[in-house]
Amino acid sequence: MATWVWRIGTGLECNRWLGRGTGIGAALALVLTAADRAFAEQGQPDPGDTAWLLVSSALVMLMLPGLALFYGGMVRTKNVLSSLMHSFVALAVIGLQWVVLGYSLSFAKGNAFLGGLDHLLLLGITPESLTGSVPTYAFVMFQGMFAIITPALISGALAERMKFSTYLVFILAWAVLVYDPVAHWVWGGGWLGRLGALDFAGGTVVHLSSGASALAMALLLGKRRGYPHEMFVPHNLTHTLLGAGLLWFGWFGFNAGSALAANGNAALAFTTTMVAAAAAATSWMLMEWIVLGKPSALGVASGIVAGLVAVTPAAGFVTPGWAIVIGLSAGFLCFYGVRLKYKIDCDDSLDVVGIHGIGGAWGALATGLVATVGAGSLITGNLGQIGVQALSVLASGGYAFVVTYVLATVLDKTMGLRVSDEQEIIGLDKELHGEVGYNL
Repeated sequence: MATWVWRIGTGLECNRWLGRGTGIGAALALVLTAADRAFAEQGQPDPGDTAWLLVSSALVMLMLPGLALFYGGMVRTKNVLSSLMHSFVALAVIGLQWVVLGYSLSFAKGNAFLGGLDHLLLLGITPESLTGSVPTYAFVMFQGMFAIITPALISGALAERMKFSTYLVFILAWAVLVYDPVAHWVWGGGWLGRLGALDFAGGTVVHLSSGASALAMALLLGKRRGYPHEMFVPHNLTHTLLGAGLLWFGWFGFNAGSALAANGNAALAFTTTMVAAAAAATSWMLMEWIVLGKPSALGVASGIVAGLVAVTPAAGFVTPGWAIVIGLSAGFLCFYGVRLKYKIDCDDSLDVVGIHGIGGAWGALATGLVATVGAGSLITGNLGQIGVQALSVLASGGYAFVVTYVLATVLDKTMGLRVSDEQEIIGLDKELHGEVGYNL
């Protein structure tokens, strides 16, 4: 294990590199087992931790096809390929951006607001470089999967009406202007991490930032033609359910992998991830049964994702019992959260704001209320933690919304955000990609 991790007990190097109290920073403190010390003395990575992080990276990467199916099943037949492309192209574009620039801006030594340029194209990193007990390359790829999926989440709010060329420029610029700075604030030694903000696996960095940005994009893009008077019926809910299952599966890597070690904290995060998703799916189903008279497949799928989102910042900090509480409440809150779009007359096509925005905010606040594992919270007498969590929600969400709104406004004035009326009527698959999803 690298020398600076060995000095984590002083708190100085943890603050300097990864921020105090964050999931990754706390995880590095927890990997100092006897076996890890033995590998550290030899300057070698821990094989078990390395294997788990590589597998976790692959699990998170699998979430992109899962997200593509989840979103793709909810759009109309004429736009299914367009929706799938929004997720898959992020793997390509942001996958390159992360290695060229994103990792450095997020995790290189910098200031309180942004990382430096020391690791452009991963310069200075070798196969012998260590982050905690794992090779730095493994850490880079694991974090890269987070960076890739976050802008893809936003695509659900702009489905069926955004120009593909503008979308490409948008996600590239958004990654540099929003994701990388916020990741640095919380995980890379930035100001929120120094204040002690708790975010084990991305409640604010991933979900709240994407949810707030989705709101800005939906407001700027305007409503789909015919919305809300016409019926916008999902064309293939079997795909959506399959996508939800793949997301749930991949989320074990997302959350448990954030322990950065194959240890008890990873097992805890694995467990809380499971029970929170189960709880939220149950509460959403019950809410539909009570309010609408029938439980729907789409509701169960949405509840699963809502629970996964809400437990993400808390996964390694709460007990399974509290994870159930977080999940049950997330199902209830997000059930009503997705209905807010009708109140504010906003066409959030696939409920990104209601699930990722509200779910991410609730999860961050809930962490400050009930965290008891490796961190303090309101119930342990740490009254200030809920204030820090609230500040992280306001700062991350507010910053993401404002920067996204400005960025999208500039793109609208220069490239244009929306497709033409004719293209929207015919369908984006045929008009933008020259293909159709189904030849029946």
